[in-house]
Amino acid sequence: MTKTFLDPFIIFGLLIGISSIVVGNFVEGGTTAHLVQLAAALIVFGGTFGAIVVSFPFLDLFIAVKGLKIAFSTNNQSVRLLIEKIINLLVIARKQGLMALENEIPNISDDFLAKGVRMIVDGYDFEIIRNSLYREIRNYEETVKIASKVYTAAGGYAPTIGIIGAVLGLIYVLQNVTEPSKIGSGIATAFVATIYGVGSANLIFIPIGNRIIQKAKDNIRIKLLILEGLNGIEKGVNPHILRTVLESFSEGREL
Repeated sequence: MTKTFLDPFIIFGLLIGISSIVVGNFVEGGTTAHLVQLAAALIVFGGTFGAIVVSFPFLDLFIAVKGLKIAFSTNNQSVRLLIEKIINLLVIARKQGLMALENEIPNISDDFLAKGVRMIVDGYDFEIIRNSLYREIRNYEETVKIASKVYTAAGGYAPTIGIIGAVLGLIYVLQNVTEPSKIGSGIATAFVATIYGVGSANLIFIPIGNRIIQKAKDNIRIKLLILEGLNGIEKGVNPHILRTVLESFSEGREL
């Protein structure tokens, strides 16, 4: 199984985005307390979560949570090393026959490649192998789209809920115009709710949805590369030809 690690770039991006707002607030003479409003947080994040629960079935929400792994993780798989592994399997198959690949399966770290090699060793017709693995790729793609859609929807709801929080805060202010001590907290809740809604949408929800799609595209590209490699292994093509074909998948995009 390919190991995954926390992707430092998404953490760096989130820190840059959020810290820019906090630092900007200090520059304007504000304090951290100005941006920390429990009521505003409850309205915006609670309301957004409620809207998501109403919009999507439980399974989609579960998929969205799992989608965070795609967004926040990266893997140590090198496309070039993967190509070398496939070429090595091809050379073994050409010299010793397809059955010799059975001994190599435990040494294959990529589950998708290992599954394909196992099917070749078991004697499946390659059309069956292709259809089975294509179906797996399509299912993965659909799952990813669902996860991304949930976060994109949250990014659409959050600013609107933030406006509701702002209106509620202003209502509170108007109800207490005779009590100046309460006016400040009401206005703070109003504007902070707007910041929470717009900020979370544009710094967290929508970017995560977009990142899930982009990371998934890279994963799908690798799976298609593997599928082409399996085709070459099963047919016993010339290693130099297969290498040229596989390298076309990674031109300019080494992971």
